[in-house]
Amino acid sequence: MQIDALLWILLPVFIAAGSALLSYYIMQARMEVAISKEREFLAEARAEVRTQTNTMEERVKATEQEARRRALDDFMTDFRVEERHYFRENNTVAARKKSMVLQERLYFRNIPLSNWVEHEMLVEENSGDMQHIAKGCSIFSTTSLTEEKKAAVSRMLHPGGATPGSQITELLNEQAS
Repeated sequence: MQIDALLWILLPVFIAAGSALLSYYIMQARMEVAISKEREFLAEARAEVRTQTNTMEERVKATEQEARRRALDDFMTDFRVEERHYFRENNTVAARKKSMVLQERLYFRNIPLSNWVEHEMLVEENSGDMQHIAKGCSIFSTTSLTEEKKAAVSRMLHPGGATPGSQITELLNEQAS
C-alpha cells in the first residue's frame, strides 16, 4: 500500500514537471520565432538605412559637382574677347598691298588679361566678306577650321584659284592644330 500511496503522491509531481518542461520548450520556440522576426525586421531596417545613406551621399556628391560646374560656368562667362580690325594699304612702286589687321584682347570682366595681339593678313582688293576672315583667324576662339573652311577662305582670298600666301597658310595651319 505504501507504493500505491507513494505512486499517487509522485504522479502529480511528475505530471507537473513534464507540463513545466513542455511549456518551457513551447515558450522557448515562441521566443525564437519572435527573435527571428525581430532580427529580420532589424536587417531590413539596416539595409534600408544603408540604401538611404548611399543615396544621400550620391546626392550630396552630385550637388557638389553641380555647384562646382555652375561656379566654373559663371567664372568662364566673365571672360570675353574684344576684337577690332582695320585695313592697311602699302603702296610701293613695285606692288600695291592691301592687308587687314586684326587685333584681339582677352578680358576678365573689365580687366584686360593680355595685350593687343595683332594679326596681319594679305587681302586682295576685290575680296568679299572681311568679317569671315576676321573670325577665322582669332587666337582666342575655340572653333577649329575644317578642310572645307580652309578651302572656302582660300577661294575667298584668291578667287582666281591661286594658292594662298605663306602668312595665310601659316595662320590656317596654326588654327587647325
